[in-house]
Amino acid sequence: MIRGNKTSKPFFAICAVLFVLPLQLHAQTASALAALLDKPAISWADAAAFSLEASNKGSFDNGEEAFRFAQDNKWVPQTATAGDTARLDGVSLLLMKAFETKGGMFYSMAKSPHHAYRELVFKKVIRGASDPHMIVSGRDLLLMIGRLLGTQENAAGGAAQ
Repeated sequence: MIRGNKTSKPFFAICAVLFVLPLQLHAQTASALAALLDKPAISWADAAAFSLEASNKGSFDNGEEAFRFAQDNKWVPQTATAGDTARLDGVSLLLMKAFETKGGMFYSMAKSPHHAYRELVFKKVIRGASDPHMIVSGRDLLLMIGRLLGTQENAAGGAAQ
């Protein structure tokens, strides 16, 4: 599990994510969000469905359809299948691609899961002790999406001034 430092407030972060995500996830229900939060390990289908919906890349009838879209666009690792458990490095790539997040030199050249993971650590989307091979929980995914949305809003606010 990805954890913040001791001064972070996990409850506040989850509440903030649950406040921001419904604005982005128009078709998702509160029960779907609650079900995702309860998952100790998410599948690639889950990761793709929520990430693509939150980034406004599309609304899909099911997770497998969302996964196929992500796979066709090379936004998930080549070896991933819809039912496999999602890993942190691959989810990082999915989020970087879905949210069209710019990266540094190495990510820009390689566009690999490893470099996507390193970018999200650098951008503080992934916080605390983590490993690129870690299993991603539903809570982790929602927190990362919330932080990514927050960094994009901050960047848009700074550009407007």
